[in-house]
Amino acid sequence: MSGPVVLVGAPDDEHVQALAESLPRRGVETLVFDSLGFPMKTQLTFGIALDDIAVDGTPIPKPRAVYLRALYLSPIGFGVDFTDAMNDNWRRTMIVLREKAEMLMSLMQRWEALGVPIYNGPLAAEATRKPAQMARLSAAGLPVPETLWSNDPAAVLRFAKDRALIYKPIRGGAATRALKPEDLEPARLERLSSSAVCFQELLPGENRRVYVLDGRVIAAYRIDATELDYRGYETSVTSIEIDEAQRSICVRAAQALGLRFTGMDLKGASDGSFKILELNPSPMFQGFDALTGTDVLGALCTALARGGA
Repeated sequence: MSGPVVLVGAPDDEHVQALAESLPRRGVETLVFDSLGFPMKTQLTFGIALDDIAVDGTPIPKPRAVYLRALYLSPIGFGVDFTDAMNDNWRRTMIVLREKAEMLMSLMQRWEALGVPIYNGPLAAEATRKPAQMARLSAAGLPVPETLWSNDPAAVLRFAKDRALIYKPIRGGAATRALKPEDLEPARLERLSSSAVCFQELLPGENRRVYVLDGRVIAAYRIDATELDYRGYETSVTSIEIDEAQRSICVRAAQALGLRFTGMDLKGASDGSFKILELNPSPMFQGFDALTGTDVLGALCTALARGGA
């Protein structure tokens, strides 16, 4: 199979680095496109033909597969530092980011139009926006928690009546917290005027992370933690086998959102069932491999080397 595997992301990102080291050891030509450094450090040129693409003056042949770690299109995105530029001239900086988005999204769309398998392309990533993602999973008959996204205090009060809830940002960036009676006081609810919030039924059971790649489950874990939001509070992470019913649910969820590769979070309900909290289009996996001895990295390398076949 001809063509390189292209890794799109920051060269010093640990996941990009791991793939950039592992793929060549398998004899696979590998290119790293520095999307964080574009346009300041990386040059990208398009001609009118779909495949007329050059990076730093060198034509790039049609890739056999693309791994998209991140495009870095937001000034507040993880790993992005536009503080000085925003302080100096926020309008000019936003224009730079807008033009960056046009070029990088077009790069992904060109490769998609050429039939290049992308793990995961922009259309699939867009499908994972939380309020749309959860609604699509529910419509597909998959188990999800009762959830409300709103900036309407009256709607929140109705939803919170006689049930235990958690709340969290819609996009992420802050810890999940249990909703307390004082959170429903008028002064607190007034804060909804600045931003909608996600409210969700509190699930008291086990935390699980499951990785799905090209329609099959490749790893699953139980995560024990001291806090409701386990991130940073893990006491143990254990590789587990999940039953066929849960495997089917996870594969169907990835297919419903068009994700070739995903790390999905599930949590146990009081009746012993599990509900889907979210599917991530660019999940971190190095930490899970290191802690448990699994090989998500190897499975992803194999998929990329085969061109998604």
